[in-house]
Amino acid sequence: MRGLDECHAYRLMLTIRCFEEKVEALFARGLIHGTAHAAIGQEAAAAGACLALRRGRDYVTSTHRGHGHCLACGGDARRIMAELFGKETGYSRGRGGSQLMADFSLGFLGSNGITGGGIPVATGAALSFKLRRARRVALCFFGDGAANQGVFHEALNMAALWNLPVVYMCENNRYAMSMPVERAMAVSGIAERAPGYGMPGLTVDGNDLDAVYRAVTAAAQRARRGEGPTLIECRTYRLSGHSRGDPRCYRTREEEAQWRRRDPIPAYRARLRERGLLSADEDRRLRREARDIVRDAVAFAKRSPAPDPATLEQGVYA
Repeated sequence: MRGLDECHAYRLMLTIRCFEEKVEALFARGLIHGTAHAAIGQEAAAAGACLALRRGRDYVTSTHRGHGHCLACGGDARRIMAELFGKETGYSRGRGGSQLMADFSLGFLGSNGITGGGIPVATGAALSFKLRRARRVALCFFGDGAANQGVFHEALNMAALWNLPVVYMCENNRYAMSMPVERAMAVSGIAERAPGYGMPGLTVDGNDLDAVYRAVTAAAQRARRGEGPTLIECRTYRLSGHSRGDPRCYRTREEEAQWRRRDPIPAYRARLRERGLLSADEDRRLRREARDIVRDAVAFAKRSPAPDPATLEQGVYA
C-alpha cells in the first residue's frame, strides 16, 4: 500500500502481541503489580491508526488499554515494561503503572485510567493546533463504553462546531467490561452518531490493518485541510479478558473461537504472502525480532532500579 511499509506494520503488530502476552504471563506470576489491560486481538487498530500519522507532530491520546498505542507511536518497549515493574526507568518513573504513561516527544499524550478521559484532551490539543494554525492532527483512541460517557457527546459537538483537526477513533471491541455493546446503545453502530454532531462517520473492519490505515489517513488529510473532525468506528475484539482477573463468563467460548479465526495477525501475514512481500524466512526473522524486543524489555525492567523513597513527593501537585 502506498505510503505504508507493510513488513514494518506486520512486525509492529507482532511486537504488540508478544508484549501483551508477556504482560499477562508476568502478571500471573506476580511480577507485575496493580492492574494491566491487554489488547490482544486489537493490534491492527493500534498499528494501522498510528502509522497513518506524522510521528512527533501529530498527537495521540490513549485509554486504559494503551500499551499497543504507545508502541505503535514509537514508544520504547523497555520503558513501558519498566513502568509496569514499578521501576525508576519507566515512563512515569515507576509511579503510574500501566495506565499512566506518556512520551510527549513522540506525540503520545498518554494512556488514561478514566473511561473517555482522553477525549477532551485530544479535543483540547486539536484546538491548540487550530489556534496556532498548525497543520497537525490529534487522534483520540477510546472504547465503545466511552462512547456513552457525557464527555464524548460534549467533545464531539465542540469539535464539529469549531471545526477542529481531530480524529475520534473508537475501538469497538463489543464489550465495555462485561456489557455487550448492543445492550448499551439503541443505534446499531457508534459511527451512526456522527451526523448528529455534524461530522462524517464511518465503520471499518478494525482487524484489517490496511482498512484502518486508509480510514485514518483520509480523516487526517481532511483535518489538515481545515475540514474538521471525523468519527471512525473500528470493529474489533479483545481475545483476552477485560483485565487479567476476568473469567469472561459473559461471553461464550464459541464466540471467542469465531473471532480467533479473524485474528488480525495471521490474516495480515497471509495477505503479505499473497502479495509476495513476505517469505517464510522473512516471517521467521520478524517474529524473532518481536520476541527479542520483548525479551530485552523484560531484562531491562528487571535490572532497573526501584524508585528512591526519598523522591516520593516529586511530581506530586496539589
